[in-house]
Amino acid sequence: MSKKIIIVIVVIAILVGGFFGLQEIRKNNAAKAAGNFQTETVSRGNLIAIVGGTGIVRSNQSAQLSWQTSGQIGEINVDLDDLVQEDDLLATLEKNSLAQNIILAEADLVSAKNNLDTLLNSNLAKAQAQQALANAKDALETAETRRESKEYDRASEQTIEEAYARYILAKDEADKWEQRYDTVDNRPEDDPVRAAGLSEWAAAKQVLAQAEANYRYLLTEPDEVEIAIADGNLALAQAQYEEAQREWERLKDGPDPDDIIVAESRIASAEAVLEMANLRAPFNGTITNIYSKTGDRVNPGTVSFRIDDLSRLLVDVEITEVDINDIKTGMSADITFDAILDKTYQGKVVEVARVGNVTAGVVNFTVTIELDNPDENVLPGMTAAVNIIVKEVEDVILVPNRAVRLREGERVIYILRPGEIMPQSVQIEIGAMSDFQSEVVGGDIKVGDTIVINPPMEFSMGPGMGF
Repeated sequence: MSKKIIIVIVVIAILVGGFFGLQEIRKNNAAKAAGNFQTETVSRGNLIAIVGGTGIVRSNQSAQLSWQTSGQIGEINVDLDDLVQEDDLLATLEKNSLAQNIILAEADLVSAKNNLDTLLNSNLAKAQAQQALANAKDALETAETRRESKEYDRASEQTIEEAYARYILAKDEADKWEQRYDTVDNRPEDDPVRAAGLSEWAAAKQVLAQAEANYRYLLTEPDEVEIAIADGNLALAQAQYEEAQREWERLKDGPDPDDIIVAESRIASAEAVLEMANLRAPFNGTITNIYSKTGDRVNPGTVSFRIDDLSRLLVDVEITEVDINDIKTGMSADITFDAILDKTYQGKVVEVARVGNVTAGVVNFTVTIELDNPDENVLPGMTAAVNIIVKEVEDVILVPNRAVRLREGERVIYILRPGEIMPQSVQIEIGAMSDFQSEVVGGDIKVGDTIVINPPMEFSMGPGMGF
Protein backbone atom coordinates (compact mmCIF):
# COMPACT_ATOMS: atom_id res chain seq x y z
CA MET A 1 0.00 0.00 0.00
CA SER A 2 1.46 3.27 -0.97
CA LYS A 3 2.24 6.01 1.46
CA LYS A 4 -0.34 8.39 -0.11
CA ILE A 5 -3.18 5.89 0.29
CA ILE A 6 -2.30 5.41 3.94
CA ILE A 7 -2.44 9.20 4.52
CA VAL A 8 -5.88 9.48 2.87
CA ILE A 9 -7.26 6.64 4.97
CA VAL A 10 -5.96 8.28 8.13
CA VAL A 11 -7.55 11.64 7.23
CA ILE A 12 -10.91 10.01 6.48
CA ALA A 13 -10.79 8.17 9.76
CA ILE A 14 -10.09 11.39 11.61
CA LEU A 15 -12.98 13.20 9.88
CA VAL A 16 -15.45 10.38 10.54
CA GLY A 17 -14.39 10.22 14.12
CA GLY A 18 -14.66 13.96 14.48
CA PHE A 19 -18.18 13.99 12.99
CA PHE A 20 -19.48 11.30 15.29
CA GLY A 21 -17.69 12.90 18.19
CA LEU A 22 -19.29 16.25 17.44
CA GLN A 23 -22.72 14.65 17.23
CA GLU A 24 -22.13 13.00 20.57
CA ILE A 25 -21.06 16.28 22.07
CA ARG A 26 -24.18 17.96 20.69
CA LYS A 27 -26.36 15.21 22.08
CA ASN A 28 -24.70 15.56 25.45
CA ASN A 29 -25.14 19.36 25.35
CA ALA A 30 -28.77 19.04 24.26
CA ALA A 31 -29.40 16.55 27.01
CA LYS A 32 -27.87 18.91 29.52
CA ALA A 33 -29.96 21.83 28.11
CA ALA A 34 -33.11 19.74 28.20
CA GLY A 35 -32.45 19.06 31.82
CA ASN A 36 -32.49 22.84 32.42
CA PHE A 37 -35.70 23.56 30.46
CA GLN A 38 -38.57 25.25 32.32
CA THR A 39 -41.81 23.86 31.00
CA GLU A 40 -45.54 24.27 31.36
CA THR A 41 -48.43 22.30 29.97
CA VAL A 42 -50.93 23.81 27.54
CA SER A 43 -54.31 24.00 29.26
CA ARG A 44 -57.86 25.20 28.79
CA GLY A 45 -59.45 27.85 30.95
CA ASN A 46 -61.07 31.25 31.24
CA LEU A 47 -59.26 34.52 30.59
CA ILE A 48 -60.00 38.06 31.68
CA ALA A 49 -58.11 40.74 29.78
CA ILE A 50 -57.69 43.96 31.75
CA VAL A 51 -56.23 47.43 31.34
CA GLY A 52 -55.20 49.06 34.59
CA GLY A 53 -54.57 52.52 35.95
CA THR A 54 -54.81 54.64 39.08
CA GLY A 55 -56.80 57.78 39.78
CA ILE A 56 -58.40 59.95 42.43
CA VAL A 57 -62.02 59.60 43.51
CA ARG A 58 -64.11 62.69 42.81
CA SER A 59 -67.74 63.58 43.28
CA ASN A 60 -70.14 63.99 40.39
CA GLN A 61 -70.18 67.75 40.98
CA SER A 62 -68.27 69.96 43.38
CA ALA A 63 -68.24 73.68 44.16
CA GLN A 64 -66.55 76.12 46.53
CA LEU A 65 -69.14 78.74 47.51
CA SER A 66 -67.84 82.29 47.95
CA TRP A 67 -69.42 85.65 48.74
CA GLN A 68 -69.95 88.35 46.11
CA THR A 69 -69.98 91.27 48.53
CA SER A 70 -68.60 92.30 51.89
CA GLY A 71 -70.38 92.13 55.22
CA GLN A 72 -70.73 90.24 58.48
CA ILE A 73 -72.20 86.74 58.55
CA GLY A 74 -75.47 86.80 60.46
CA GLU A 75 -76.80 83.24 60.13
CA ILE A 76 -75.40 79.87 59.05
CA ASN A 77 -78.24 77.43 58.40
CA VAL A 78 -76.33 74.17 57.78
CA ASP A 79 -73.88 71.84 59.49
CA LEU A 80 -71.14 69.63 58.10
CA ASP A 81 -72.49 66.57 56.21
CA ASP A 82 -75.97 68.10 55.86
CA LEU A 83 -77.87 67.15 52.72
CA VAL A 84 -79.15 70.23 50.90
CA GLN A 85 -81.35 70.86 47.89
CA GLU A 86 -80.67 73.25 45.05
CA ASP A 87 -81.38 76.88 46.07
CA ASP A 88 -81.44 76.11 49.81
CA LEU A 89 -80.30 79.15 51.83
CA LEU A 90 -76.99 78.29 53.51
CA ALA A 91 -76.01 81.63 55.07
CA THR A 92 -76.90 85.35 55.12
CA LEU A 93 -75.14 88.60 55.92
CA GLU A 94 -76.34 91.11 58.51
CA LYS A 95 -78.36 93.91 56.85
CA ASN A 96 -76.61 96.64 58.81
CA SER A 97 -73.25 95.44 57.48
CA LEU A 98 -74.16 95.53 53.79
CA ALA A 99 -72.88 97.93 51.16
CA GLN A 100 -75.05 100.93 50.22
CA ASN A 101 -75.94 99.59 46.76
CA ILE A 102 -77.45 96.44 48.27
CA ILE A 103 -79.53 98.43 50.75
CA LEU A 104 -80.84 100.68 47.95
CA ALA A 105 -81.66 97.65 45.80
CA GLU A 106 -84.54 96.82 48.15
CA ALA A 107 -86.27 100.11 47.28
CA ASP A 108 -85.49 99.57 43.59
CA LEU A 109 -87.15 96.16 43.79
CA VAL A 110 -90.36 97.60 45.25
CA SER A 111 -90.47 100.30 42.56
CA ALA A 112 -89.84 97.81 39.76
CA LYS A 113 -92.56 95.47 41.00
CA ASN A 114 -95.05 98.35 41.22
CA ASN A 115 -94.18 99.40 37.69
CA LEU A 116 -94.75 95.89 36.38
CA ASP A 117 -98.02 95.64 38.27
CA THR A 118 -99.17 98.91 36.69
CA LEU A 119 -98.31 97.63 33.23
CA LEU A 120 -100.17 94.39 33.73
CA ASN A 121 -103.24 95.60 35.61
CA SER A 122 -103.95 99.30 34.81
CA ASN A 123 -106.03 100.71 31.88
CA LEU A 124 -104.96 104.31 32.53
CA ALA A 125 -102.18 104.34 29.93
CA LYS A 126 -104.53 102.86 27.33
CA ALA A 127 -107.23 105.49 28.05
CA GLN A 128 -104.70 108.31 27.90
CA ALA A 129 -103.39 107.06 24.55
CA GLN A 130 -106.92 106.88 23.15
CA GLN A 131 -107.70 110.46 24.27
CA ALA A 132 -104.40 111.73 22.88
CA LEU A 133 -105.20 110.12 19.52
CA ALA A 134 -108.64 111.78 19.39
CA ASN A 135 -107.16 115.21 20.23
CA ALA A 136 -104.41 114.79 17.64
CA LYS A 137 -106.98 113.84 15.00
CA ASP A 138 -109.04 117.00 15.73
CA ALA A 139 -105.93 119.15 15.58
CA LEU A 140 -104.91 117.59 12.26
CA GLU A 141 -108.34 118.19 10.72
CA THR A 142 -108.26 121.83 11.83
CA ALA A 143 -104.78 122.31 10.38
CA GLU A 144 -105.86 120.70 7.10
CA THR A 145 -108.90 122.99 6.85
CA ARG A 146 -106.83 126.08 7.50
CA ARG A 147 -104.21 125.05 4.95
CA GLU A 148 -106.87 124.37 2.33
CA SER A 149 -108.32 127.82 2.89
CA LYS A 150 -105.06 129.36 1.72
CA GLU A 151 -105.75 128.06 -1.79
CA TYR A 152 -108.87 130.29 -2.28
CA ASP A 153 -110.06 133.90 -1.79
CA ARG A 154 -110.45 134.83 1.78
CA ALA A 155 -114.25 135.14 1.48
CA SER A 156 -117.16 135.11 -0.93
CA GLU A 157 -118.60 138.32 -2.37
CA GLN A 158 -121.53 138.09 0.01
CA THR A 159 -119.23 137.79 3.01
CA ILE A 160 -117.22 140.77 1.77
CA GLU A 161 -120.39 142.80 1.27
CA GLU A 162 -121.56 141.89 4.75
CA ALA A 163 -118.21 142.95 6.15
CA TYR A 164 -118.41 146.21 4.26
CA ALA A 165 -121.92 146.82 5.62
CA ARG A 166 -120.65 146.25 9.16
CA TYR A 167 -117.83 148.67 8.45
CA ILE A 168 -120.30 151.38 7.25
CA LEU A 169 -122.54 150.86 10.26
CA ALA A 170 -119.57 151.07 12.60
CA LYS A 171 -118.41 154.26 10.87
CA ASP A 172 -121.85 155.82 11.21
CA GLU A 173 -121.98 154.87 14.87
CA ALA A 174 -118.53 156.33 15.47
CA ASP A 175 -119.47 159.56 13.67
CA LYS A 176 -122.65 159.82 15.73
CA TRP A 177 -120.79 159.51 19.04
CA GLU A 178 -118.13 161.94 17.85
CA GLN A 179 -120.83 164.53 17.17
CA ARG A 180 -122.42 163.97 20.55
CA TYR A 181 -119.09 164.29 22.27
CA ASP A 182 -118.46 167.56 20.48
CA THR A 183 -121.55 168.98 22.22
CA VAL A 184 -120.11 168.34 25.67
CA ASP A 185 -116.42 168.72 24.95
CA ASN A 186 -116.40 172.22 26.45
CA ARG A 187 -117.41 170.91 29.85
CA PRO A 188 -114.92 170.29 32.64
CA GLU A 189 -112.90 167.06 32.37
CA ASP A 190 -114.50 165.68 35.51
CA ASP A 191 -117.99 166.25 34.20
CA PRO A 192 -119.91 162.93 34.14
CA VAL A 193 -121.76 163.69 30.91
CA ARG A 194 -118.53 164.65 29.14
CA ALA A 195 -116.79 161.49 30.44
CA ALA A 196 -119.68 159.23 29.32
CA GLY A 197 -119.66 160.76 25.84
CA LEU A 198 -115.90 160.26 25.50
CA SER A 199 -116.19 156.61 26.57
CA GLU A 200 -118.98 155.86 24.07
CA TRP A 201 -117.02 157.53 21.28
CA ALA A 202 -113.87 155.52 22.10
CA ALA A 203 -115.82 152.26 22.09
CA ALA A 204 -117.40 153.13 18.74
CA LYS A 205 -113.97 153.93 17.24
CA GLN A 206 -112.63 150.52 18.41
CA VAL A 207 -115.55 148.69 16.76
CA LEU A 208 -114.91 150.72 13.62
CA ALA A 209 -111.24 149.84 13.54
CA GLN A 210 -112.00 146.13 13.90
CA ALA A 211 -114.70 146.24 11.19
CA GLU A 212 -112.36 148.12 8.83
CA ALA A 213 -109.48 145.70 9.43
CA ASN A 214 -111.73 142.71 8.85
CA TYR A 215 -113.12 144.20 5.67
CA ARG A 216 -109.71 145.06 4.25
CA TYR A 217 -108.35 141.60 5.23
CA LEU A 218 -111.13 139.90 3.26
CA LEU A 219 -110.21 141.93 0.20
CA THR A 220 -106.60 140.57 0.09
CA GLU A 221 -105.24 137.06 -0.91
CA PRO A 222 -103.10 134.82 1.42
CA ASP A 223 -99.38 135.75 1.24
CA GLU A 224 -96.32 133.40 1.29
CA VAL A 225 -95.77 133.84 5.01
CA GLU A 226 -99.32 132.78 5.85
CA ILE A 227 -99.02 129.75 3.56
CA ALA A 228 -95.67 128.76 5.11
CA ILE A 229 -97.11 129.04 8.61
CA ALA A 230 -100.12 126.94 7.59
CA ASP A 231 -97.81 124.33 6.05
CA GLY A 232 -95.74 124.18 9.24
CA ASN A 233 -98.81 123.82 11.44
CA LEU A 234 -100.13 121.04 9.20
CA ALA A 235 -96.81 119.12 9.27
CA LEU A 236 -96.64 119.41 13.05
CA ALA A 237 -100.23 118.23 13.44
CA GLN A 238 -99.58 115.30 11.10
CA ALA A 239 -96.48 114.23 13.06
CA GLN A 240 -98.32 114.50 16.38
CA TYR A 241 -101.19 112.44 15.01
CA GLU A 242 -98.85 109.70 13.74
CA GLU A 243 -97.08 109.55 17.09
CA ALA A 244 -100.42 109.30 18.90
CA GLN A 245 -101.48 106.56 16.47
CA ARG A 246 -98.31 104.56 17.17
CA GLU A 247 -98.78 104.90 20.92
CA TRP A 248 -102.38 103.76 20.63
CA GLU A 249 -101.40 100.75 18.52
CA ARG A 250 -98.79 99.90 21.15
CA LEU A 251 -101.23 100.00 24.02
CA LYS A 252 -104.63 99.11 22.60
CA ASP A 253 -104.08 95.33 22.98
CA GLY A 254 -102.53 95.62 26.43
CA PRO A 255 -99.06 96.50 27.71
CA ASP A 256 -96.13 96.52 25.28
CA PRO A 257 -94.12 93.27 25.57
CA ASP A 258 -90.92 95.34 25.45
CA ASP A 259 -92.10 97.39 28.43
CA ILE A 260 -92.83 94.18 30.33
CA ILE A 261 -89.35 92.84 29.49
CA VAL A 262 -87.76 96.06 30.73
CA ALA A 263 -89.81 95.97 33.95
CA GLU A 264 -88.98 92.31 34.55
CA SER A 265 -85.30 93.02 33.89
CA ARG A 266 -85.35 95.75 36.53
CA ILE A 267 -86.86 93.30 39.00
CA ALA A 268 -84.29 90.63 38.16
CA SER A 269 -81.45 93.13 38.47
CA ALA A 270 -82.62 94.33 41.89
CA GLU A 271 -83.14 90.76 43.10
CA ALA A 272 -79.66 89.79 41.92
CA VAL A 273 -78.12 92.64 43.91
CA LEU A 274 -80.11 91.70 47.02
CA GLU A 275 -79.15 88.03 46.56
CA MET A 276 -75.50 88.99 47.00
CA ALA A 277 -76.23 89.03 50.73
CA ASN A 278 -77.09 85.28 50.62
CA LEU A 279 -75.28 82.04 49.85
CA ARG A 280 -77.44 79.29 48.34
CA ALA A 281 -76.81 75.71 47.26
CA PRO A 282 -76.17 75.63 43.48
CA PHE A 283 -77.25 71.97 43.22
CA ASN A 284 -78.42 69.03 45.33
CA GLY A 285 -75.54 67.77 47.44
CA THR A 286 -73.77 67.39 50.76
CA ILE A 287 -71.98 70.09 52.73
CA THR A 288 -68.43 68.69 52.85
CA ASN A 289 -66.64 71.68 54.38
CA ILE A 290 -67.54 74.85 56.30
CA TYR A 291 -64.86 77.54 56.41
CA SER A 292 -66.75 80.34 58.20
CA LYS A 293 -68.78 80.92 61.34
CA THR A 294 -71.41 83.40 62.51
CA GLY A 295 -69.95 86.86 63.04
CA ASP A 296 -67.09 86.46 60.59
CA ARG A 297 -66.32 89.44 58.38
CA VAL A 298 -66.19 88.43 54.71
CA ASN A 299 -65.20 90.10 51.46
CA PRO A 300 -65.92 89.35 47.81
CA GLY A 301 -64.31 86.01 47.03
CA THR A 302 -64.25 84.73 50.62
CA VAL A 303 -65.05 80.98 50.51
CA SER A 304 -67.46 79.78 53.21
CA PHE A 305 -68.65 76.33 52.06
CA ARG A 306 -67.80 73.36 49.89
CA ILE A 307 -70.64 71.29 48.47
CA ASP A 308 -70.35 67.93 46.68
CA ASP A 309 -72.88 65.83 44.82
CA LEU A 310 -72.05 62.41 46.28
CA SER A 311 -74.87 60.64 44.46
CA ARG A 312 -72.22 59.50 41.96
CA LEU A 313 -68.55 58.84 42.66
CA LEU A 314 -66.14 58.86 39.74
CA VAL A 315 -62.50 57.98 39.11
CA ASP A 316 -60.48 59.46 36.25
CA VAL A 317 -57.58 57.27 35.10
CA GLU A 318 -54.98 57.90 32.42
CA ILE A 319 -54.69 55.12 29.82
CA THR A 320 -51.86 54.94 27.27
CA GLU A 321 -52.54 55.27 23.56
CA VAL A 322 -51.54 51.61 23.13
CA ASP A 323 -54.55 50.43 25.16
CA ILE A 324 -57.12 53.17 24.61
CA ASN A 325 -58.81 51.59 21.58
CA ASP A 326 -59.59 48.48 23.64
CA ILE A 327 -61.72 50.50 26.06
CA LYS A 328 -65.38 51.29 25.41
CA THR A 329 -68.10 52.92 27.49
CA GLY A 330 -70.11 50.41 29.48
CA MET A 331 -67.16 48.10 30.21
CA SER A 332 -66.93 46.76 33.75
CA ALA A 333 -64.10 47.59 36.12
CA ASP A 334 -62.78 46.36 39.46
CA ILE A 335 -61.73 49.11 41.87
CA THR A 336 -59.62 48.77 45.01
CA PHE A 337 -58.31 51.25 47.57
CA ASP A 338 -55.22 51.23 49.75
CA ALA A 339 -57.34 52.83 52.45
CA ILE A 340 -60.03 50.09 52.29
CA LEU A 341 -58.51 46.65 52.76
CA ASP A 342 -59.91 43.32 51.57
CA LYS A 343 -62.72 44.82 49.52
CA THR A 344 -63.15 45.22 45.77
CA TYR A 345 -65.72 47.62 44.36
CA GLN A 346 -67.33 47.40 40.96
CA GLY A 347 -67.76 50.15 38.40
CA LYS A 348 -68.24 50.84 34.73
CA VAL A 349 -66.66 53.05 32.10
CA VAL A 350 -68.90 56.09 31.51
CA GLU A 351 -66.63 58.29 29.39
CA VAL A 352 -63.60 57.83 27.14
CA ALA A 353 -61.72 60.96 26.07
CA ARG A 354 -61.53 61.55 22.34
CA VAL A 355 -58.37 63.66 22.59
CA GLY A 356 -55.14 62.63 24.27
CA ASN A 357 -52.91 64.53 26.67
CA VAL A 358 -49.17 64.66 26.00
CA THR A 359 -46.92 64.63 29.06
CA ALA A 360 -43.14 64.24 28.70
CA GLY A 361 -43.67 62.78 25.24
CA VAL A 362 -46.17 60.15 26.46
CA VAL A 363 -49.73 60.25 25.12
CA ASN A 364 -52.47 59.32 27.59
CA PHE A 365 -56.25 59.43 27.36
CA THR A 366 -58.56 60.14 30.31
CA VAL A 367 -61.08 57.39 31.03
CA THR A 368 -63.84 58.00 33.62
CA ILE A 369 -65.21 55.13 35.72
CA GLU A 370 -68.33 55.38 37.89
CA LEU A 371 -68.53 53.26 41.04
CA ASP A 372 -71.60 51.05 41.04
CA ASN A 373 -71.71 50.26 44.76
CA PRO A 374 -69.92 52.94 46.79
CA ASP A 375 -70.42 52.99 50.54
CA GLU A 376 -69.60 55.46 53.28
CA ASN A 377 -65.96 54.32 53.28
CA VAL A 378 -65.30 55.65 49.77
CA LEU A 379 -64.52 59.36 49.96
CA PRO A 380 -63.59 61.98 47.37
CA GLY A 381 -59.83 62.40 47.22
CA MET A 382 -58.95 58.72 47.82
CA THR A 383 -56.50 56.99 45.49
CA ALA A 384 -58.08 54.13 43.56
CA ALA A 385 -56.54 51.27 41.57
CA VAL A 386 -58.75 50.48 38.57
CA ASN A 387 -58.71 47.37 36.39
CA ILE A 388 -60.94 47.72 33.33
CA ILE A 389 -62.16 44.40 31.96
CA VAL A 390 -61.76 44.77 28.20
CA LYS A 391 -62.51 41.14 27.29
CA GLU A 392 -63.66 37.88 28.90
CA VAL A 393 -63.33 34.47 27.19
CA GLU A 394 -64.22 31.01 28.49
CA ASP A 395 -62.90 27.49 27.82
CA VAL A 396 -60.06 28.53 25.51
CA ILE A 397 -56.48 27.29 25.01
CA LEU A 398 -54.14 29.29 27.21
CA VAL A 399 -50.36 29.75 27.16
CA PRO A 400 -48.19 31.81 29.50
CA ASN A 401 -47.08 35.14 28.09
CA ARG A 402 -43.43 34.52 28.99
CA ALA A 403 -43.39 31.50 26.66
CA VAL A 404 -44.29 33.56 23.59
CA ARG A 405 -41.44 34.81 21.37
CA LEU A 406 -41.32 37.11 18.38
CA ARG A 407 -39.43 35.48 15.47
CA GLU A 408 -39.18 37.12 12.06
CA GLY A 409 -42.26 39.19 12.83
CA GLU A 410 -44.39 36.22 13.90
CA ARG A 411 -45.36 35.01 17.37
CA VAL A 412 -44.08 31.52 18.16
CA ILE A 413 -43.84 29.15 21.09
CA TYR A 414 -41.51 26.19 21.59
CA ILE A 415 -43.05 22.76 22.15
CA LEU A 416 -41.15 19.74 23.40
CA ARG A 417 -42.67 16.74 21.64
CA PRO A 418 -42.68 13.29 23.31
CA GLY A 419 -39.43 11.36 22.67
CA GLU A 420 -37.54 14.46 21.55
CA ILE A 421 -34.85 16.26 23.49
CA MET A 422 -35.02 19.60 21.63
CA PRO A 423 -38.11 21.86 21.37
CA GLN A 424 -39.68 22.78 18.05
CA SER A 425 -41.00 26.27 17.23
CA VAL A 426 -44.71 26.52 16.44
CA GLN A 427 -46.25 29.67 14.95
CA ILE A 428 -49.39 30.77 16.79
CA GLU A 429 -52.09 33.46 16.58
CA ILE A 430 -52.98 35.35 19.77
CA GLY A 431 -56.47 36.45 20.79
CA ALA A 432 -57.27 37.98 24.19
CA MET A 433 -54.41 38.70 26.60
CA SER A 434 -54.09 39.33 30.31
CA ASP A 435 -51.01 40.28 32.27
CA PHE A 436 -49.90 36.63 32.54
CA GLN A 437 -51.69 34.55 29.91
CA SER A 438 -52.77 34.70 26.27
CA GLU A 439 -55.55 33.00 24.34
CA VAL A 440 -54.35 30.92 21.37
CA VAL A 441 -56.80 31.16 18.46
CA GLY A 442 -54.60 29.59 15.77
CA GLY A 443 -51.60 27.27 15.43
CA ASP A 444 -50.54 23.61 15.72
CA ILE A 445 -51.01 23.36 19.46
CA LYS A 446 -53.33 21.37 21.69
CA VAL A 447 -54.15 20.87 25.33
CA GLY A 448 -51.47 18.79 27.03
CA ASP A 449 -48.55 19.94 24.87
CA THR A 450 -45.38 20.76 26.79
CA ILE A 451 -44.24 24.36 26.31
CA VAL A 452 -40.63 25.38 26.88
CA ILE A 453 -40.46 28.66 28.71
CA ASN A 454 -36.68 29.13 28.28
CA PRO A 455 -35.62 27.72 24.90
CA PRO A 456 -31.89 27.89 24.01
CA MET A 457 -30.74 31.22 22.65
CA GLU A 458 -30.03 29.78 19.19
CA PHE A 459 -33.77 28.99 18.91
CA SER A 460 -35.08 32.37 19.96
CA MET A 461 -34.62 35.99 19.11
CA GLY A 462 -34.72 36.66 22.81
CA PRO A 463 -37.19 36.71 25.70
CA GLY A 464 -40.41 38.64 25.74
CA MET A 465 -43.58 38.66 23.70
CA GLY A 466 -42.75 41.60 21.52
CA PHE A 467 -46.38 42.81 21.60
